[in-house]
Amino acid sequence: MFLRRFICLLLLGVLTFVMISGCRPNLNDSATRWQQPTSQCRVVKHVMGETCIPKNPKRVVTIYHMTLANALLLGIKPIGSATTQGVQKDIPPYLKRRMAGIKQLQLGSQYQTNPERILLAKPDLILGSSTLRETYSITSQISPTVVINWHGESSWREYFHSQAEVLGKEEAEQQAWNHYYQRISELKAALNNRYENKTVSVIYVLRVSPIIHISIKNSFVGSILEDIGIKRPKAQNIVVSGGSYQITEENLEDINGDVIFVLSDDKKTIEALREKPLWKKIKAVQQGHVYFVDDWTWTASNLIAADAVIDDLYKYLVKTH
Repeated sequence: MFLRRFICLLLLGVLTFVMISGCRPNLNDSATRWQQPTSQCRVVKHVMGETCIPKNPKRVVTIYHMTLANALLLGIKPIGSATTQGVQKDIPPYLKRRMAGIKQLQLGSQYQTNPERILLAKPDLILGSSTLRETYSITSQISPTVVINWHGESSWREYFHSQAEVLGKEEAEQQAWNHYYQRISELKAALNNRYENKTVSVIYVLRVSPIIHISIKNSFVGSILEDIGIKRPKAQNIVVSGGSYQITEENLEDINGDVIFVLSDDKKTIEALREKPLWKKIKAVQQGHVYFVDDWTWTASNLIAADAVIDDLYKYLVKTH
């Protein structure tokens, strides 16, 4: 017990020393200790300034689930990652089969990282979205840290491109897009013209109330449906900042479509929705064309998740109809 406490105190002391000895003014302007290019690193620009990152990083830590997914897709397996709430069970289902070998999962949540655990992981690059700003002044003292702008689901393509540029993986990025558009082409062929005069509605239901959100054309899944050529109901065929808007029970007609996908994995929420009188009057409900899919996957905003969404579309639009 004494030895364990001594080690913990020692690590905290080291972290404090690193933070103090490396500090300098204008932390928000640049990464304080990783500015000068060398034969082993190259300078990249990002939200917080400029950082010289390893040309071939071996011990990458990712913050945010889509940053992790993008890294895997680009051929980089991080040594650790901050998950949604900071525990292994919160890994989204679509990512679990790709997580073998990634042991350092409990690095805090993707919204509040744990600097002590990140220090123990000994990363040579820390990569994350705008949520990393909160702890940037600390993580940038541990290792080169790059923060990529995230503007919601509608920016998922730009985020992937920015991450590929940071990592110098543009060729892998192109291969990933080639795979995506190949699958889109195959799905369009399988659907043929059966949805030419039909609309597909997408909503997600939060676990409180329940609160219903309409997922529109510039959302993650909305952009996939648009690539396929699937039409949306008029109320969903719009562009709104963030890719969605909230409705009340009185506006349930906004979700009307020939097919409705409901993003929710909470049974109580789903049952509460099914008991709504207005819900029972919706055409797709009456015809049995409502499908419940995993909310994490359909809002995940990366190409690994897009592959899983396409699998669901095959399952419900091709095989079911």
